[in-house]
Amino acid sequence: MFAKLFLLIALGVVLQQHAAEAASASPVEKKKIVCYYGTWATYRQGNGKHNTEDIDPRLCTHLMYSFFGIHPNGSIRLTDPWLDEEEDGGLGNIKRFNNLKLINPKLKTIAAVGGWNEGSEKFAIVANDPQLRKTFVNESIALLLKYGFDGLDMDWEYPKKRNELGYDDKANFVSWCKELKEAFIPYNFSLSAAVSATEDSVKISYDVPGVSKYLDFINIMAYDLNGPWDGVTGFNAALLPGQNDVTAVQKQLNVEAIVNYWLEAGAPASKLILGVPFYGHSFTLTNASVHGLGAPITGPGPAGPYSGEGGTINYIELCEKQLTEPWTAVWDDVQKVPYTYINQTWVSYDNIQSITLKTELALKKQLGGIMVWSIESDDFRGLCGPKYALLQTINKTLAKAQTKQTIISMVNNYFKQINDFFSEAFSF
Repeated sequence: MFAKLFLLIALGVVLQQHAAEAASASPVEKKKIVCYYGTWATYRQGNGKHNTEDIDPRLCTHLMYSFFGIHPNGSIRLTDPWLDEEEDGGLGNIKRFNNLKLINPKLKTIAAVGGWNEGSEKFAIVANDPQLRKTFVNESIALLLKYGFDGLDMDWEYPKKRNELGYDDKANFVSWCKELKEAFIPYNFSLSAAVSATEDSVKISYDVPGVSKYLDFINIMAYDLNGPWDGVTGFNAALLPGQNDVTAVQKQLNVEAIVNYWLEAGAPASKLILGVPFYGHSFTLTNASVHGLGAPITGPGPAGPYSGEGGTINYIELCEKQLTEPWTAVWDDVQKVPYTYINQTWVSYDNIQSITLKTELALKKQLGGIMVWSIESDDFRGLCGPKYALLQTINKTLAKAQTKQTIISMVNNYFKQINDFFSEAFSF
């Protein structure tokens, strides 16, 4: 009797101790937080100017240096040598970027090659030729070793799209990933890719089981699902389908459908990293009094004051505007994302609430983590609340889930041990 009481007390003390340890645990240990960094933000003005030193390396597990370019001969190029390197009075951004690992030794830095502006044709040319692929593999290893990166991210946007060469990009991309991964093994470099999201696009571009075999993780770009190109207002990255989504294509344009398709297509959940946008799409309403979802528009909304691209506005730009201008914010409880409008400008964006729900979806589906495009678009200055409010939200949501799961596992484990002990003790 007294032995049992002693064991139960001891159990309570142990559980309390481990619960405290779990509460302080970092999501770094369990889920990836993959952060793309658009290096061009260093040229922005005012509150939008984002230098490498503005990055908090403790909020990401993987930092992606965006972007390196590719030549048709398979070699890799610096897209901005003056920014990237120290020679000739340059800013030495790559070195400063990789030095962030001195602050967080667990951080992994990744060289991202490609991006939308790099196009698709050069990738298709290299992918179709074994010798050019070999050149790229060798160049990749040299690049990662020279600058101290931990891995390579292939951001080909997109195989079999945006080029008219007629090559078998889908099969070639698998071969390319295989050759890269095998060559990276002696160096322990990681290999990842940024991929398109919706079913129709994925079927064109990817052999999902094939690339999944060789990629360490897969960053799903689950955004740009609707925009000013549609002629009506729509959500950049809705979590769930809407009441008016009736066609097969419309039903694909939400995050849940995207995740479900990638899983059904054969990608391991643990390798899938759900991408969330730290920017929104802006629209110019045809009539300021007609401002709901699906309202007619005349075109893109005005450019953000720092990013300078019509039809796009970063979270930091929007939240700063909302501090001084009478924007009307609306939460769509069907598709679980917000929108906001003022006069004839209408914006679909993500906020703390929608980012939380998307992170919870990734946890529910047992995905490998969350990817963000991109950290310089967040409120990194803390103009509207905590610094890096959206990125902090991801960290806190993952940490909370991990703490809960850790405590549950510990409780179950210790009660099993107690049960086993008493079963053995009274087995005679």
